[in-house]
Amino acid sequence: MSPSRPCAHLAELPDPEPAAATDGCPHCAELGQRSVALRRCAHCGHVGCCDSTPGRRAAEHHKRTGHGVMRGHEPGESGRWCYEDRRLV
Repeated sequence: MSPSRPCAHLAELPDPEPAAATDGCPHCAELGQRSVALRRCAHCGHVGCCDSTPGRRAAEHHKRTGHGVMRGHEPGESGRWCYEDRRLV
């Protein structure tokens, strides 16, 4: 997909986007690890660690659910990533 074209997956998002389901990555919490580089699913609010962490829970959530758009969930972050288009949206 061309970066100049809007991401079609944004139209699939609920309005407003759901709040975060948890404060951190539940999987990291189960393992006693600190959650870092958190991403919130823009479809359902699931929170998971990003692809640059060993758990890659945000990507796993996408694969399991088909929810394609994630939003940064760290303080000051607001960018969104589309797993389907593999780009910032």
